[in-house]
Amino acid sequence: MSDSGRRKPPLVADRRNGTSSGKGKSAGSKRTGNGGGGRSGPPKSTRGKAKPTKGAARRSGTPRKRRGPIGLLAALVAWIVRLIWGVTWRLTLVTVLIIGLSVAYVANSMPPLEDQLDGRARGSVTMLDNEGKTFAWRGDQFGGVVTADTVSPYLKHAIIATEDKRFYRHFGVSPRGIASAVSINLSEGRGPLSGHGGSTITQQTAKLLCLGDPYDPAVWPSEAAYEADCRASTIWRKIREAVYAMGLEAKYSKDEVLTIYMNRAFLGAGSRGFEAASQRYFGKSAANVTPAEAAMLAGLLVAPTRYAPTANLARSQNRASVIVRLMRDQGYLTETEARNALANPAQLSEAAEAESGGYFADWVMASGPEFLTRKTTEDVVIRTTLDQRIQRAAEAGLAEIFATKVKEGSEAQAAVVVMSADGAVRGMVGGRRTKVSGAFNRATQALRQTGSAFKPFVYATALELGYHWDDTVQDEPLTINIPGSGPWSPENYDRRYRGTVTLAQALQHSLNIPAVKVADSVGLDLVRKIAGDFGIESDLAQGPALALGASESTLVEMTGAFAGILNGGSSVTPYGLVELKLQGQSEALMQAEGGIGERVIRESAAQELIWMMHNVVTSGTGGRAALPGRDVAGKTGTTSAARDAWFIGFSADYVAGVWMGYDDNTPLTGVTGGGLPAEIWHEVMVRVHDGLPVNPLPMARPERRVPEPDVAQTNRAPRAAPQPRSQPQRQDPIERLIRNLFGIRN
Repeated sequence: MSDSGRRKPPLVADRRNGTSSGKGKSAGSKRTGNGGGGRSGPPKSTRGKAKPTKGAARRSGTPRKRRGPIGLLAALVAWIVRLIWGVTWRLTLVTVLIIGLSVAYVANSMPPLEDQLDGRARGSVTMLDNEGKTFAWRGDQFGGVVTADTVSPYLKHAIIATEDKRFYRHFGVSPRGIASAVSINLSEGRGPLSGHGGSTITQQTAKLLCLGDPYDPAVWPSEAAYEADCRASTIWRKIREAVYAMGLEAKYSKDEVLTIYMNRAFLGAGSRGFEAASQRYFGKSAANVTPAEAAMLAGLLVAPTRYAPTANLARSQNRASVIVRLMRDQGYLTETEARNALANPAQLSEAAEAESGGYFADWVMASGPEFLTRKTTEDVVIRTTLDQRIQRAAEAGLAEIFATKVKEGSEAQAAVVVMSADGAVRGMVGGRRTKVSGAFNRATQALRQTGSAFKPFVYATALELGYHWDDTVQDEPLTINIPGSGPWSPENYDRRYRGTVTLAQALQHSLNIPAVKVADSVGLDLVRKIAGDFGIESDLAQGPALALGASESTLVEMTGAFAGILNGGSSVTPYGLVELKLQGQSEALMQAEGGIGERVIRESAAQELIWMMHNVVTSGTGGRAALPGRDVAGKTGTTSAARDAWFIGFSADYVAGVWMGYDDNTPLTGVTGGGLPAEIWHEVMVRVHDGLPVNPLPMARPERRVPEPDVAQTNRAPRAAPQPRSQPQRQDPIERLIRNLFGIRN
């Protein structure tokens, strides 16, 4: 039988040490086992067997080798990936451990909840009017602690809807919110940390707590610098903020974090916390706010100064409408509630509309000790003399004249003070802009020449020394040689002379030459003393121009001096502070230091002077100040070149002073004290006396002792006139005073 069909094995020698296949090894073993004899059988063919798979090669420990650039590149990439992964998971583990330990440390170092609620570096001042109603705030108002459970649910929901709708679902930091904020900032061309912050309520709370770093006056130059650092947005600060926020979440519950936030947030107008803001703007507790009010309060969080309703009510209401819609969209308000809130936006309380009490509140703050007012660390309550009805009257009267009598665009200013005869200030306006705080107060800070408004103190001195209203003096050209200055020739405002006039006529028509003569006769030193005793504390001129108001004074000082005339001749110290207490205490730390002081002139002299000043209004330079059906008295004043114009006067009930001029001393155009200032005074006092009973002025006109000279005819040159029965002569002031005290007449 032929075997030609079989495939013969290749004619090759067996490998002695081959390991490439198991065949040779097996064959060799068999040969050894057979004593080196022949084959036990034909060799097994490998034809048809499958090649080892990739997995099989790995299992057999034989790596799959790739040759060439692609294989080298793949190997390099694989190595880099393995390196990065190895470094990444190790760094991640270390970072997580560091963050975890940091959060645990921060949480463990935090104080109890109650110590986190009031972090003010300074206290507050609350001012009450004469009826005990709050009208002004200063410093950092706190108002009291509120919690997430005690505030109005509308307010709680408005805060969450506005600031962090996922507040109850995150762990203190919201990666989604941060990524969204960074994306928006970059798309708007800003830096990643500039603009939108993506901060959660917890992160904002961490910032309000300044990451646990307390304010230290020894470290920070000011509280403002400290707070600016707390609001810094560097990367490192953001990292610390995130860790601190997670520490807050670990230490406190969600509602406790929200409680800290609601008590720490700054909400404009000096309000710290939502209770203070609610009281400040609406005059009610944060527990009782409506949806519209809650939305307005929550809207302040984004920019408290810009959206404060006391700064711009319309802007604040527009912002609140956005919050109302957010609350509706997130299910916190029904459609009906939202529609009602939008139709009836929140309105300011009457006290809030007063804009922090304006000039009067600033004046009261300056009148008390600094450590209990401007730099107090306590919460202080001050009861004041302010009458809000009179304050509104003063503001309205001033506004009426500027709206109807002053040309548009004029930069002229004016100030008004209204007080009682004992010096208790009832209203104060320090400039045309009445809704201000911390502004320059022209009623208390502006030293201006008084002009003829000073003349009543010249005649008060004369009356105190025994002169009377019908004593006469010559109105004629006058030249006085002033040592060191040379000759001085005063003139009347109209440059005319009236010859012989009584003291009453001289004051009634505000004649300059008689005033200078009377002052010279009674003694300039005594005039200065009388004026100073009435309360004019400013430096008074030394020369004869004193009689014409060459000295400077403030409006509140001059008005107080006129109050001394009204009350019968006793000095007056204007005051606004009645009583100062620490909040929650009944014992006063301070009480009023102003009021009526010592007598300056006799009551009969004061009553005669009041009658002379009454003539100024009824038939003299102050006619525009007259009040219908009510006796008033006063005096006009216009300074050189009309840089200042005054009218100060009184009824039986109130004293009021008006000043008008320019801050830069620009002369007024066509304005004298008997013009616009008298008209402002009239408008103010008409409103002040609205509804009040008519009381007579405490004045007395002594019987006429000689025929009263006729001053209707005037001329530019002196004319012959009968000599006065008792022309004022220069006499030693002390002698004059002694004569008066003992009833000795000339």
